[in-house]
Amino acid sequence: MSNFNCIIMGAAGRDFHDFLTFFQKNPQFRVRCFTATQIPFIEQRTFPASLAGPGYEEDIPIFSETRLEELIQRYKADFVFFSYSDLSHREVMHRASRVQAAGASYVLLGPQHTELVSTKPVLSVTAVRTGAGKSPISQALTKHLSRRGIRVGVLRHPMPYGDLAKQAVQRFATEADLDRHECTVEEREEYEPYIERGLVIYAGVDYAKILAEAEKESDVILWDGGNNDTSFVRAGLRIVVADALRPGHELDYYPGETNFRRADILVINKVSQAPAEAVERVRNHALTEHPNAVLIESDLRLETPDEAMIRGKRVLVVEDGPTLTHGGMSFGAGVLAARTFGAKEIIDPRPHAVGTIAEAYAKFPHLGALLPALGYAEGQRQELRATIENAKPEVVIDASPARLGRLLDLDVPVARISYAYQQKSGPDLIELVDAFLAGQGVK
Repeated sequence: MSNFNCIIMGAAGRDFHDFLTFFQKNPQFRVRCFTATQIPFIEQRTFPASLAGPGYEEDIPIFSETRLEELIQRYKADFVFFSYSDLSHREVMHRASRVQAAGASYVLLGPQHTELVSTKPVLSVTAVRTGAGKSPISQALTKHLSRRGIRVGVLRHPMPYGDLAKQAVQRFATEADLDRHECTVEEREEYEPYIERGLVIYAGVDYAKILAEAEKESDVILWDGGNNDTSFVRAGLRIVVADALRPGHELDYYPGETNFRRADILVINKVSQAPAEAVERVRNHALTEHPNAVLIESDLRLETPDEAMIRGKRVLVVEDGPTLTHGGMSFGAGVLAARTFGAKEIIDPRPHAVGTIAEAYAKFPHLGALLPALGYAEGQRQELRATIENAKPEVVIDASPARLGRLLDLDVPVARISYAYQQKSGPDLIELVDAFLAGQGVK
């Protein structure tokens, strides 16, 4: 069979997984390069030949997606595979048009070709958009199951921003593991809450090997999704989070709509923050488009040990980075905490921003008067610190779970904010999970 020249469009996560699960098994599809977007600095690296496997004697280059048409011509590409998440359907098809106009075919791989199969019962928590509230639900489930004495192996959607060969399989159980793996702010936001609860979380590049390692010390596998991507592991119970503050997005974003239509349990989150008509719109979409899903409504409850620090102070709010940037949100837990706990003023960081932080405000004008926790490299972390110090706040409200005060060595007091899952209506989520696991023989 003739070889087909292929390009994978990605953002340092799903693209690498698709390569390892599909392309290695189908060598007639020859990957000539990856393109990258969303993640700063990724195009300065390569995908190592040591991970690529037979037939790849050299590293596979990674280029900026802006060069897509040029690359299709250079490599005489037959197929371009789209392999990243959280784009509107319109944006996904704009890319299809670019690919086809350049002469290649456009492909989306599905679960049949990319999901791994575990020897353990699997729960997945995914969403229709970035920032819908997956992590508080995942953390509530792992806390409950751990209390029951069930060993939970948490697999987190990949964020391999460093040396890919060294990051093939990562296990995080202590703070020292975060330092040893040179984790970015974005990685720490996801891993730290589990470590603080005494749990082990896995991530990396090669999820077949990651899953095998997790299975050795786990009774149950929990997939904690990233963005609105689909699970890399075939789940027996699929929990999907929709966002009442973004009604309609459950049908307008890729692959969030895929998650929405595959859900066993659909959780409509942030119902108390959203207008009643917005909640009703999401509920109606669930009832008309996927009536077989179990429907639950929930909220995110603000939690902080530092409420007294906030009251009456001039504060700078730092929010979860991806939720604000490609997630499209204009506020998060930090802004709500500033308002709820009586901050005197929320400082606008934009006049004080430097380097890539200033560039982020230009690229994402919806951000407004809050600061995304961006720190994909040491230089960007220093720019984040400089932006905070330039603003001269009395208190920093840190709504990222990354412990920025310690990570950035800030002199200013830092109030830590987090969300906790709070069910409002529908069948009890914990009981549904327990019933599923009982049916799988996990008591």
